Amino acid sequence: MLPFDNKNEWLLVIDLPEDASLERTDAAVRDLEAAIAAEPEVTDFTSYVGVGGPIDFNGLVRHYALRQLPYQAEIRVNFVGKRQRKQQSHGLALRLRDRLEEIGARHEALVRIVELPPGPPVLASLVAEVRGRPDMTYGQLLQAAGQVADRFRAEPGVVEVDEVAEKPVERWLFVTDQEKAALAGVSVAEIAETIRTAVDGDDSVVLREPNERQPLRVLVRLPRTARSDPRDLSRLQVVGRTGRTVTLSELGTWQPTRTGQPIHHKNLQRVAYVMAECVGRPPAECVVDILADQQPDGTAIADPNATPRPVAERTYLQPGGGVPWSMPIGTEVTFAGEGEWKITLDVFRDLGLAFGAAMIMIYVILVAQTGSFVLPIIVMLAIPLTVLGVMPGFWLLNQISGTTVGGYADPVFFTATAMIGMIALAGIVTRDAIILVDFMELAVNKGRPLFDAILESRVVRLRPILLTAGAALLSSLPITLDPIFSGLGWSLIFGLIASTIFTLFVIPATYWLLKAGKE
Repeated sequence: MLPFDNKNEWLLVIDLPEDASLERTDAAVRDLEAAIAAEPEVTDFTSYVGVGGPIDFNGLVRHYALRQLPYQAEIRVNFVGKRQRKQQSHGLALRLRDRLEEIGARHEALVRIVELPPGPPVLASLVAEVRGRPDMTYGQLLQAAGQVADRFRAEPGVVEVDEVAEKPVERWLFVTDQEKAALAGVSVAEIAETIRTAVDGDDSVVLREPNERQPLRVLVRLPRTARSDPRDLSRLQVVGRTGRTVTLSELGTWQPTRTGQPIHHKNLQRVAYVMAECVGRPPAECVVDILADQQPDGTAIADPNATPRPVAERTYLQPGGGVPWSMPIGTEVTFAGEGEWKITLDVFRDLGLAFGAAMIMIYVILVAQTGSFVLPIIVMLAIPLTVLGVMPGFWLLNQISGTTVGGYADPVFFTATAMIGMIALAGIVTRDAIILVDFMELAVNKGRPLFDAILESRVVRLRPILLTAGAALLSSLPITLDPIFSGLGWSLIFGLIASTIFTLFVIPATYWLLKAGKE
């Protein structure tokens, strides 16, 4: 929808398996820090292991404040100023992506490179929502989501594939013998409080030091070696209401269990998310190719290691990578949810409506000015001529300036700002047509032959047309230097060049066809 901005920072979000310890997460973060520190563009970085970092624009939607678990970490990286580096922040992300992902793979960690978006933040560039029948279990939805994730992994340019399914973690549950506990005068709440204090600790004690501004809380709990084995915890002493001390092993037994999967809901429906990022390709293109390979339910299973058809051989008339996949019977997948697909469709739909409204207003103004319902149509023929310059212009721009960074394409996309430039062109290019049509109308009304009036209009009005188009074109050049609004500038430049050239031929020819039969 929008191009990547050139910021002086980006964020690394690290997720290890759910059973990873804080020390293991810290080891992965330290290896990533070593790789980041070796880059000359990096000035400093701040790591947050097991705690949430400062909330930024992305964090509001992606709920980074909830990242408080031992297997979660963040690294906020700052770069030198824009004038002191050759690559933009997106180019740096492309250059370092493979190296950081390789380090993450060694630690079984998913490493995400999060860039600050210039527009509305989303959960991820590519988000699939998997739903099923009400009688299906959530485990079946997660299994279906896994098939979608496998198809994501087989798609070129789709990286950082993540599912909401969590790795089952072993838990030990203490089952109290109610009869023995009652005879010992111990309640279940007292047993739970004893175990909680031993494992999680109790920080209700406050230590006041004269040189400390804030009171210091003292955490009291067992050492890690004494609280990691249920057999050691069974030797804990529980004090009952009667003051009698009872060993925990006399009050019950430990039973191994597994943690359950968190169930996500959206609009009161259970949903399983599959998230990924698109590198070198727009999300809309990836969605089209993935959906083109979808087969009827239950007929194909995606192979994440399959070799898809090269992207260069795909077209919008023949999309797809040739990796068939399907959803299990009773489930469905949609992409118009929390990713960029829906936002992109909505934005370009609204811009298209705005384009249509602008053309209607231009037509109304021209009718009021010329007193004719036909002449405004001739004048407005210059508007669709801009498309003949904008679309081929962006293709030519990618052929000339499109680069590859770190093995990933870094193209110039036709974004929403480029669409805004096309809307702005509607008012600019009609001026050239008005200059021609107005001269021809005045010449014909003064008695000049139609053919002579058309030829004279192209000669006499050529300089004003070129000056008008040239001034608008030159004023658009500085806009192309901005990473966000460069698309707007290029749309104006390509559209003005094509419209100016075609206007000198199409508008006079159309005027001749309209007036020749009336002489």
